[in-house]
Amino acid sequence: MLSVKTPEEVLEIINKEFDFSMQPEEVSIFEASGRVLAEPVISEENVPTFNRSTVDGYALAASDTFGCSDSIPALMNVKGQVLMGEDGADIRLGIGECAYVPTGGAIPEGADAVVMIEYVEDYKDGTVGIQKPIAPGGNIIFKGDDVFPGKEVLPKGRLLNSADIGALAALGILKVTVSPRPLVGIISTGDELVDIDETPKDGQIRDVNSAMLSAFIQEAGGSARMYGIVQDDEAILRAALEKALDECDMVLISGGSSVGTKDATCRIIEEKGEILLHGIAMKPGKPTILGKADGKPVFGLPGHPVAAFFVSRLFVSAMLRKMLGQTSALRTVSAQISEAVSANHGRAQYMGVTLSEKEGRTIASPVHTKSGLITSLAGTDGFFCIDRDCEGLSAGSEIQIITF
Repeated sequence: MLSVKTPEEVLEIINKEFDFSMQPEEVSIFEASGRVLAEPVISEENVPTFNRSTVDGYALAASDTFGCSDSIPALMNVKGQVLMGEDGADIRLGIGECAYVPTGGAIPEGADAVVMIEYVEDYKDGTVGIQKPIAPGGNIIFKGDDVFPGKEVLPKGRLLNSADIGALAALGILKVTVSPRPLVGIISTGDELVDIDETPKDGQIRDVNSAMLSAFIQEAGGSARMYGIVQDDEAILRAALEKALDECDMVLISGGSSVGTKDATCRIIEEKGEILLHGIAMKPGKPTILGKADGKPVFGLPGHPVAAFFVSRLFVSAMLRKMLGQTSALRTVSAQISEAVSANHGRAQYMGVTLSEKEGRTIASPVHTKSGLITSLAGTDGFFCIDRDCEGLSAGSEIQIITF
């Protein structure tokens, strides 16, 4: 029998038992997408660096437009135009004067608003008629509206995306300090496994977990190293684990976590360190192992792909976030479940879902599968958990979906 831990207890063990101090590195922003910031990004300048227009139109003093309309336009003298790339300093507007400004153009002195060109009639004699009033600040982004010196633009622990890279470029930042990618070794065990490019014979299956876990590790900000398929042989598994521990920051052993005569994973991890848990009160994924060997985390994941998928999403991801210095949790959205779902009392139960919209509501449709059938999870949008003390959910129940 396995002495199981709850999912919450597993996360506590991860936080308590492991402490990582990985040396940050500096990378170009052109290589920084998908990396995790090791220190916050603080602005040293204003963005934008000048007051600029958000529309094509005429810059003017807003007070000159008060009370105007289509039938009674405000007559303005056109003093000039600001070309893109010019600072607008050559134009100084007085009462009753305006200047044409393109989208993104600098606002000349004396103007505090820009009227869209659609509300301006050009009389072709150096004057225009303003047909709609505008409030001060209308259609203008002011200097420092976006970012100002001393403002934290991106926090430590941020997983950088393309929008973040754009913000860094706007600040003139070419390099950022990021956490190194944890190197995760992946070992697949089982006499029944064959390579992906092989046609399985009766009794054999393709090694799904190596490819799936490698993709997940890369999505989560790490790097994966494959150690191939290892037979159910204690000496071979021991040698593979020792090599992976020597070369990697964390090791995932897929298969060999159940209680059985050939399942040597626990014994081998214990030889190198200690077993922190064997068994989690969840479905699928109950026979999961977490150990510490040479001070490094070693997961013994279930061989069934769906079980390995959920365990990696919940607990391997938590370990990676800790290694990367991330504080962000899994992202969730609220949805209504489309059908009633029964649960296995006493274990947290996880199910994949597809999401859709109906009459302004987000609907989650459960994907029914078994732990060996990973293809059923392809195309899903996330998953949800039925608490271990809950015997099921009725159709229409509000649930939290952990999104991918």
